[in-house]
Amino acid sequence: MILPNAWLRERKRDYYYRKAKEEKYRSRASYKLLEVVWKYHFLNEGDVVVDLGAAPGGWLQAARKTVGGEGFVLGVDFNIIQPVEEANVCAIIGDITQPETIKKIKEILPSLADAVISDVSPNVSGVWEVDHARQIELARSSLVIAAEILRLGGNFFVKVFQGDMFDDFISEVKNYFRRVKIIKPKASRAKSAEIFVLGMGMKESQ
Repeated sequence: MILPNAWLRERKRDYYYRKAKEEKYRSRASYKLLEVVWKYHFLNEGDVVVDLGAAPGGWLQAARKTVGGEGFVLGVDFNIIQPVEEANVCAIIGDITQPETIKKIKEILPSLADAVISDVSPNVSGVWEVDHARQIELARSSLVIAAEILRLGGNFFVKVFQGDMFDDFISEVKNYFRRVKIIKPKASRAKSAEIFVLGMGMKESQ
């Protein structure tokens, strides 16, 4: 596929794109996660983390940097994820909307997760209402997985698209977590409709 020259020029000028290249992260998206971790400390050294929609692996790298050698990071994606060098990072192929994926995750984790992070996105159709609805459904699937595998007090960080279903999703997240933040990281392009939801302190199940 031949990409438009203007798009390529904009990407090369992008600060976070260049920073990712220099620091050998697979994606500029790594800095979205790192920024929020630095501010809210919802990932910590030694944590067990599940990364949903993990390809190409930028969040896997950022999570591994945070949890260090004593933690564990599991990436899940519908597509193949190129292996990350560190031994305590694992990746599997799985559809997060399917129950068997939750079973696979549980079989691999060394314990209940301290955090579930999700940068999963739908294949964009260009029809905003459709794309927003698909994104919210994927975010809900991520929340279902989080509810199944997080320890009491664990944390959840997920990408959504803004739109008319957003408020209802926030209400759902508040049912599970003691504190909920809505965040637009600096590394997220200003023109992008993406926004992130951080749920901290998993509540006891009702």
